[in-house]
Amino acid sequence: MFRFLFPNLYVPGIYDIDLEYLRRRGIRGLIFDLDNTIVERGELSWPPELRLWMDELKEKGFAVSIVSNNRRRSAEAVAEAHGIPAVFRAVKPRKKPFLKAIEMMGVSRRETAVVGDQIFTDVVGGNRLGLFTILINPLPGKEFIGTTLFSRQLERLLLPRIWRRHGFSRRPGHDRR
Repeated sequence: MFRFLFPNLYVPGIYDIDLEYLRRRGIRGLIFDLDNTIVERGELSWPPELRLWMDELKEKGFAVSIVSNNRRRSAEAVAEAHGIPAVFRAVKPRKKPFLKAIEMMGVSRRETAVVGDQIFTDVVGGNRLGLFTILINPLPGKEFIGTTLFSRQLERLLLPRIWRRHGFSRRPGHDRR
């Protein structure tokens, strides 16, 4: 049961993901959480470096999608404006939204990685389907009250174990942080 709580990789942030390593593993599709993973919660504009990085992912042949528990139509409009298929109101860690994202990207489960900042939604959701899971540190800023009161408290108990297992997964040429 506890194996569902452990990611395959743990990196500081999305820009620390070793894309070449994922490619060697056969990963072709990346499902991203939205809030506090690629943008701060409630932020609707994407910083230029995020837009460039998402374009780079596509240029390198990765399919990209978003699966978010966010319920705001404005968040959906932002994903659509950037040409990224998305599933909102996902109620993660349910399987169905991840399966829908995989279908939208046109990849298989074996070729899919989930990237997110929460163990109990992103990591558990991906692990339940046998997807490759990548945990990142949450971006600073406000969080949903349930996340603060429940999830983050439990994560504090798990993160030392994850750290012992992974540290931060290293990128070639970079020291551990």
